[in-house]
Amino acid sequence: MGILSIASYLPKPGKRTALLALLQRHVPTLRSEGLITIHPATLAEAEDGTIIEVFEWCSGEAKVEAHQNEAVQLIWDQFFELCDPVPLARLTETKQPFANFSSIRNLAPRH
Repeated sequence: MGILSIASYLPKPGKRTALLALLQRHVPTLRSEGLITIHPATLAEAEDGTIIEVFEWCSGEAKVEAHQNEAVQLIWDQFFELCDPVPLARLTETKQPFANFSSIRNLAPRH
């Protein structure tokens, strides 16, 4: 049974574009390593600029295995240079019964 993951990343100043570029490689890497399902991943953005990423782990074991996977670690090590992981609860949108975020369909810089 899959495990749905919702991650939220607050880009460091001036790092949004680099973070989005890294996120373009994140899901394909997890998928190629057999750690996440083929369920479509989603990227969205909160009003404060926090990037939301939703994907599905294959299992609890796959989630644990990712922490020992060299290809995944190469990407995860870069996350901390570009963003700070933040709890969903800090986002204004989550104070509503139906949280709404802007969908990121292409990874172009925000205007």
